[in-house]
Amino acid sequence: MHPTDHPDVIIAGCGPTGAVLAAELRLHDVRVLVLDRDTEPASVVRIVGLHARTLELMAMRGLLDRLLDRGRRRPASAFFAAIDKPAPAGLDTAHPYLLGMPQPVVVDVLERHAADLGALVRRGCAVTGLDQDDDGVTVELAGGERLRARYLVGCDGARSTVRKLLGVGFPGEPSRNDTLMGALAVSAPQDEIDAKVAEVRRTCRFFDVNPFGDGVHRVVVPAPHVSDRGEPPVLDDFRQALLAIAGTDFGVHSPRWLSRFGDATRLAEHYRVGRVLLAGDAAHVHPPAGGQGLNLGVQDAVNLGWKLAAQVRGRAPEGLLDTYHCERHPVAADVLDSTRAQVLLASPEPGARALRRLLTELMDFDVVNRHLTEKTTAIGLRYDLGGGHDLVGRRLRDLDVAQGRLYDRLHRGRGLLLDRTGRLGVGGWADRVDLLADPSADVDAPCVLLRPDGHVAWAGEDQHDLDAHLARWFGPVTAPASP
Repeated sequence: MHPTDHPDVIIAGCGPTGAVLAAELRLHDVRVLVLDRDTEPASVVRIVGLHARTLELMAMRGLLDRLLDRGRRRPASAFFAAIDKPAPAGLDTAHPYLLGMPQPVVVDVLERHAADLGALVRRGCAVTGLDQDDDGVTVELAGGERLRARYLVGCDGARSTVRKLLGVGFPGEPSRNDTLMGALAVSAPQDEIDAKVAEVRRTCRFFDVNPFGDGVHRVVVPAPHVSDRGEPPVLDDFRQALLAIAGTDFGVHSPRWLSRFGDATRLAEHYRVGRVLLAGDAAHVHPPAGGQGLNLGVQDAVNLGWKLAAQVRGRAPEGLLDTYHCERHPVAADVLDSTRAQVLLASPEPGARALRRLLTELMDFDVVNRHLTEKTTAIGLRYDLGGGHDLVGRRLRDLDVAQGRLYDRLHRGRGLLLDRTGRLGVGGWADRVDLLADPSADVDAPCVLLRPDGHVAWAGEDQHDLDAHLARWFGPVTAPASP
């Protein structure tokens, strides 16, 4: 019998968020079953960008090299509202760049990683019902099959069935404007395309026709008049939209893939209802301005994974699982506000264009440019963990440490005490927290306690205070077994 025949956790949806969550749970020996309604992985070759914080998380789990080999780096600039400013110098990360690649490649790497760790993925399994009680969740599939698990996590996208079955509110603004995106061949000469794109982008920021490689162009064009958003676009939709915006369709033909996205902005009221949780687009949707969507979902998964694993294994201190909503819900709310502002700044209206010119001037100040870059890439994020040292709540960048790099010590998804004094220890928490004694580490504190997601849970040099924080984040010391 496969260990996931009786899973601890069922995950609905095997996109990037679901795959990362499955892997995070498997690092702690949680039995995981991932259900995906599609019979095959999505084939739409939408290009996504992995920001610095997501690249850090991939490095923490030993996945970064697999992604670097299959992506293309670009400078960490022009993220906010596509305002063309150079990247701030000395960003606090070892990965100050954007890594662009097709989304199916990202999903493939992440799903293989989860499978290698022992997660089971079943495709063609649509969740149609759920019922939870004090002991677990019963999930019903199309066709009538019923499965049982201790917890269910909905990572099933913007139209999340899990969220709807839970009855969780999803307030916000509906989609008002659609944008078409695809990879198509063109007949027009490149110099004519470049000239027209430059002309149109003076007033329409969400427009682009760029060489994509392999004989095709990436076409992004607003499509304000969409009769049925549930229907996939066709080639003629692109031709009509290009004619309306640019006065020419550039002779587009032979599409490789076509898609559309809207500018809906919504945030789930709750990320947890009993034994059912939400993550990724099931919990939040927003326009793609700044390229934060996939990144936000992956970061949800890494925040949730170790906490849910501790809950399943009976090691979670009281309230730990609830910190998932408390920490990630405000982050999503901030991203939604940021994308709202960026959509406004892309408007051709005179007031919005004046505001864009003003912000463009302000971004010449390093402090403004740095703040917006750190916000978009999430490296400036600080969770409210109750005060203390300035490092508490922040993520710690990858550092040179004794025998390698700091993030290499986080591959197993455990906590880590980085001790520069040589006097502190993890005691009875050694089964879930590692110790690295390195007096030369470049950290502005005597010792720091890192959570499995790389955020600083404590900084100081008092063992008694450290023990209290070890218990707060990693639960009570496990009593030794009787002889």
